[in-house]
Order: sequence, then C-alpha cells, then structure tokens
Amino acid sequence: MRSDGHRSWRGACVLFLVSTLAACSGAGEGGEVTGIRIPIGAGGVGFLPFLVMEEHALIEAHAQAAGIGDLDVRWLRIGGPAVVNDALLSGSADFVAAGPPAFLTLWDRTFDSAEVKGVAAMTSLPMYLNTRAPHLGSLDDLRETDRIALTAPKVSIPALVMQMYARDRYGPDEYERFDRFTVTRTHPDGVIALLAGSGGITAHFTSPPFHQRERQDPDVRTVMTTTDVMGGPTTFTMVSTTRRFRDDNPRVYRAVFDALEEANAMIVADRRMASDLLLTSMGDTSFSADDLFEVVNDRDIVFTTTPENVMRYAQFMYDIGSITHEPASWQDLFFPEIHGAPGS
Repeated sequence: MRSDGHRSWRGACVLFLVSTLAACSGAGEGGEVTGIRIPIGAGGVGFLPFLVMEEHALIEAHAQAAGIGDLDVRWLRIGGPAVVNDALLSGSADFVAAGPPAFLTLWDRTFDSAEVKGVAAMTSLPMYLNTRAPHLGSLDDLRETDRIALTAPKVSIPALVMQMYARDRYGPDEYERFDRFTVTRTHPDGVIALLAGSGGITAHFTSPPFHQRERQDPDVRTVMTTTDVMGGPTTFTMVSTTRRFRDDNPRVYRAVFDALEEANAMIVADRRMASDLLLTSMGDTSFSADDLFEVVNDRDIVFTTTPENVMRYAQFMYDIGSITHEPASWQDLFFPEIHGAPGS
C-alpha cells in the first residue's frame, strides 16, 4: 500500500504541473490548442520514438503542414504510469505513453467519463526473466527464498505475464501463485542486485538494454520471455489521450499521430542516429554507443504503431477482475485512425 506521503507527493506533482503549464493549451485559430504537453515517460528503448519526435521537432512540422503555426510542444520530464496517468486526467498533459496494463486500467477507469483511448502503439519488444540461480529452470522451480525483481508487482507487464503463466499451468484460481516472490526495483537497481547477488534477488524480469547488460555475465541465463507466454510479439509502449482532446483538436491529434509514424520510420532508417540519441538521453556511462546500437538493431525490437497482443492483456485483466469493462476487439481500445492496421 502506498504511504500518505507518497500520495501527497504525487498530488503535489500534478498540482504543480496544472498550475505551471495550464497556459500552454490555450485555444488558437480554429479553436484548436496552441500548445500540447507530453510526459517523456520512463525512458529507455520503449520511449525512443518520443525522443526522436522531440529532437527533430516532428510534431511541430506536421502541425505546420496542417496549417497550425508555431504549435508549442512541451516535453515533460516525468515518468511512471501512475504519475503520467494522473497528469492526463488532471489536464496537465495531453498525451501519455505507458505499457498496455497501465493503459487498460486508465481506459477502464474513464470508460464513462474522459474516455481515454489509444492513439497508436510505439514499440513492440520482449521482456526477459533472467537468473543466475542454478536451480531455476522455470517459474515452477521457485523456492521460498527466491525473489524476482520487477518494476511493479501485480500491475506491470512482467507481473501480468507471470500471472498468465500461473493461470494457464495451475488453473484460474492460481493466477497469483508467483506474486509473493516479486519485489519492486527499478531496472538499473534490478541489474545491480542480480549481478551482485544482493538483497536476496535471484532473478530479474527486465527489458532491453538491461537484459543485454545482464547477459554479458556468463553466469546469467534467460528462463523465459514475455513472447513465450504471449505467443508472439507484444506492444511494450503505446500512446493515449482523451476523446475530448481528439474531438476538439483533430489537426493537432493528427499531427501527433503522423509524427509518431515518422519517428518510427526514422529509427528504422537510421538506427545509429537513434542509438546515439538514446545514449545521450540515458546519461548512463555504463552503456557504450555500440552497446545501444546493438540493442536498437535487435530484430526482436520493433518500432511500430500497430498494436500487438493488447487484447490478450485486456481479456486476462477482465477475467481476473482488474478491469470491469470487456472490449469486444482491439479497435474498441483505440481511436479510429489506427483501426486499419493489422492489430491484435
């Protein structure tokens, strides 16, 4: 359970954003906003398209082409699904990016109010359960002394994937079977704990480039991936906004959508440019330019706006009661601009 201090801090952050950034979204010619605010997200490979959009002013360029001059695009240096979701609902952010579980929670929460829906996916990539414990060949081998580091128990992508595995193997009532083995760590802290064998951490469920860093240790091996459980590629990060923003600002909305498409195309066309930008953003000297180029060039990491396997998360979360509304298809979760994609 979060402490009162944590809730107060989160609330203060949101109030600060509201008070300092409200003027950014005033109406301009044609009734559309003159500025938008987008949290940059938690960082890393999954948010690389945002970095490209910011670096190359892609939203501004597409807005200009649509007849909206001098659109003020502000990239907010905040991350974490709870904080960015609060920012969107409070009106201090206009678009946010997060993983499918966090998005689905917000979609369900605003079903009859703000109607948050997906704009498009950003990236598809696997996450990896790595260990250095000789006895761990699968989740079934966990002992009471084992601990798995992940970013958030119960609600993160790896937490849900572990629950899916447990339900499929042990039955519907056993989906929380492995929850007690999980502890919260940031990805960098999880790497340190696993490689040092500290804090009782015997495994780490992580994403690129942290996975690649861990696998440089010859004693570390991968037990399973999200792809193993999901049965194919899976959206890792996606962009969402409210129905009101889209309805009131169709040209701005389209500029963001088109900029996201262009950013992904630029990454695919020039992966060295993308990896250098990622290196600069991380501020982590433990990664070299070549390390991150190898990560961005990984064939399992796909920069695409097409949603992949989002419905698998939605159906599972509905089945276990995490969300109360059941989408009939993935299109129910997204605005129409992306409906022509071969999503899932």
